[in-house]
Amino acid sequence: MAYKKRSVSVVPRQLAEAYRNDATKSLPAASVPFHCLASCLAKLLETVRHELDSDQEAAKASLLTASCILRSQMERHSEASGSRPSALAGWQMVHVRAFIEKNLHRNIHTRDLCVVAQRSQAHFSRSFKQAFGEPPHAYVVKRRLARACHLMVTSQELLTKIALSVGFSDQAHFCRHFRRAFGQSPSTWRREHAGPRVRCLCFVRAITPDINRPLDPGNQRDVAL
Repeated sequence: MAYKKRSVSVVPRQLAEAYRNDATKSLPAASVPFHCLASCLAKLLETVRHELDSDQEAAKASLLTASCILRSQMERHSEASGSRPSALAGWQMVHVRAFIEKNLHRNIHTRDLCVVAQRSQAHFSRSFKQAFGEPPHAYVVKRRLARACHLMVTSQELLTKIALSVGFSDQAHFCRHFRRAFGQSPSTWRREHAGPRVRCLCFVRAITPDINRPLDPGNQRDVAL
């Protein structure tokens, strides 16, 4: 009897952890019976009730896990019934968009966006595309390019630094995506769109050696576009 009681209490905790890691997408539906889900949710909500005053971060984590469980079940039910996954809700779009804009300088993974939107990875890309009109990767690249364009016309930073500051791995990576999107090199685009002052400052920086580093032909990559 003691063993049975222990196993009933352990299963919901394990199930909650699995949902938090999105591991149950690989499990058959029959392996997650409804009574286990109900028990898990009940325990999570009870945890929230006890921790709300003493440990708000733990309470938030429990609520997030409960939300992930409910959302995952809704998505699995939609898939089983042949329905298309729903698009992101308005608040999810706001949070995802803000996260992307704040983190353009670094790598952004789909799993990061799933956490922000509180959605499972199983159908996130399709839901994202329904909401934003394009897949996550394409949207992030477009936002990186938009930020780069803004910096090129408002600052005199070298293209290498701009490329890195908006999340591209190097200048070549930046140029490849820029040409694909705009049909010309970043330096050509900059000359056509930047004001006279920015163009002058860029030219001065391009021909002025950095006194803090030795001359190196490889440094010419900064202005070779």
